[in-house]
Amino acid sequence: MAEGLIAALVVFVLASFVGFEVINKVPPTLHTPLMSGSNAISGIAVLGAILISGQRNLSVTVILGVIAVALATINVVGGFLVTDRMLQMFKKKEAKA
Repeated sequence: MAEGLIAALVVFVLASFVGFEVINKVPPTLHTPLMSGSNAISGIAVLGAILISGQRNLSVTVILGVIAVALATINVVGGFLVTDRMLQMFKKKEAKA
Protein backbone atom coordinates (compact mmCIF):
# COMPACT_ATOMS: atom_id res chain seq x y z
CA MET A 1 0.00 0.00 0.00
CA ALA A 2 2.84 2.42 0.79
CA GLU A 3 4.43 1.79 -2.61
CA GLY A 4 1.18 2.71 -4.36
CA LEU A 5 0.91 5.91 -2.34
CA ILE A 6 4.50 6.87 -3.14
CA ALA A 7 3.95 6.15 -6.84
CA ALA A 8 0.76 8.26 -6.82
CA LEU A 9 2.58 11.13 -5.11
CA VAL A 10 5.43 10.99 -7.64
CA VAL A 11 2.93 11.10 -10.52
CA PHE A 12 1.09 14.01 -8.85
CA VAL A 13 4.28 16.03 -8.33
CA LEU A 14 5.49 15.40 -11.88
CA ALA A 15 2.08 16.25 -13.36
CA SER A 16 1.95 19.46 -11.30
CA PHE A 17 5.41 20.48 -12.49
CA VAL A 18 4.70 19.71 -16.15
CA GLY A 19 1.30 21.46 -15.98
CA PHE A 20 2.86 24.56 -14.45
CA GLU A 21 5.57 24.68 -17.10
CA VAL A 22 3.11 24.20 -19.97
CA ILE A 23 0.75 26.93 -18.72
CA ASN A 24 3.68 29.25 -18.05
CA LYS A 25 4.78 29.00 -21.70
CA VAL A 26 1.36 29.96 -23.12
CA PRO A 27 1.21 33.55 -24.41
CA PRO A 28 -1.39 35.77 -22.69
CA THR A 29 -3.43 36.12 -25.89
CA LEU A 30 -4.06 32.37 -25.97
CA HIS A 31 -4.57 31.87 -22.25
CA THR A 32 -8.30 32.70 -22.08
CA PRO A 33 -9.36 30.53 -25.06
CA LEU A 34 -7.37 27.64 -23.62
CA MET A 35 -9.18 28.14 -20.31
CA SER A 36 -12.45 27.19 -22.00
CA GLY A 37 -10.96 23.86 -23.02
CA SER A 38 -9.57 23.27 -19.57
CA ASN A 39 -13.07 23.71 -18.13
CA ALA A 40 -14.02 20.39 -19.71
CA ILE A 41 -11.04 18.73 -18.03
CA SER A 42 -12.01 20.28 -14.69
CA GLY A 43 -15.54 19.00 -15.20
CA ILE A 44 -14.13 15.49 -15.50
CA ALA A 45 -12.14 16.12 -12.31
CA VAL A 46 -15.37 17.12 -10.55
CA LEU A 47 -17.03 13.86 -11.59
CA GLY A 48 -14.05 11.80 -10.43
CA ALA A 49 -13.90 13.64 -7.12
CA ILE A 50 -17.62 13.07 -6.57
CA LEU A 51 -17.10 9.35 -7.13
CA ILE A 52 -14.24 9.28 -4.62
CA SER A 53 -16.01 11.38 -2.00
CA GLY A 54 -19.19 9.31 -2.24
CA GLN A 55 -17.74 6.30 -0.43
CA ARG A 56 -19.52 5.20 2.74
CA ASN A 57 -16.53 5.02 5.05
CA LEU A 58 -14.84 8.23 6.18
CA SER A 59 -11.17 8.19 5.29
CA VAL A 60 -8.45 10.48 4.03
CA THR A 61 -9.44 9.81 0.41
CA VAL A 62 -13.03 10.85 1.09
CA ILE A 63 -11.89 14.08 2.75
CA LEU A 64 -9.50 14.79 -0.14
CA GLY A 65 -12.33 13.97 -2.56
CA VAL A 66 -14.60 16.55 -0.93
CA ILE A 67 -11.83 19.15 -1.09
CA ALA A 68 -11.25 18.23 -4.75
CA VAL A 69 -14.96 18.67 -5.52
CA ALA A 70 -14.92 22.16 -4.00
CA LEU A 71 -11.72 23.29 -5.73
CA ALA A 72 -12.59 21.84 -9.14
CA THR A 73 -16.06 23.40 -8.97
CA ILE A 74 -14.55 26.80 -8.19
CA ASN A 75 -12.18 26.31 -11.13
CA VAL A 76 -15.01 25.42 -13.54
CA VAL A 77 -17.25 28.31 -12.47
CA GLY A 78 -14.38 30.81 -12.54
CA GLY A 79 -13.29 29.59 -15.96
CA PHE A 80 -16.77 30.02 -17.38
CA LEU A 81 -17.06 33.51 -15.86
CA VAL A 82 -13.75 34.57 -17.40
CA THR A 83 -14.68 33.07 -20.77
CA ASP A 84 -18.07 34.80 -20.69
CA ARG A 85 -16.42 38.12 -19.87
CA MET A 86 -14.01 37.63 -22.77
CA LEU A 87 -16.87 36.90 -25.17
CA GLN A 88 -18.73 40.01 -23.96
CA MET A 89 -15.74 42.11 -25.05
CA PHE A 90 -16.17 40.95 -28.64
CA LYS A 91 -19.90 41.70 -28.92
CA LYS A 92 -20.86 44.74 -30.93
CA LYS A 93 -22.14 47.60 -28.82
CA GLU A 94 -25.49 49.01 -29.83
CA ALA A 95 -25.57 52.69 -30.68
CA LYS A 96 -27.86 54.75 -28.46
CA ALA A 97 -30.60 56.58 -30.35
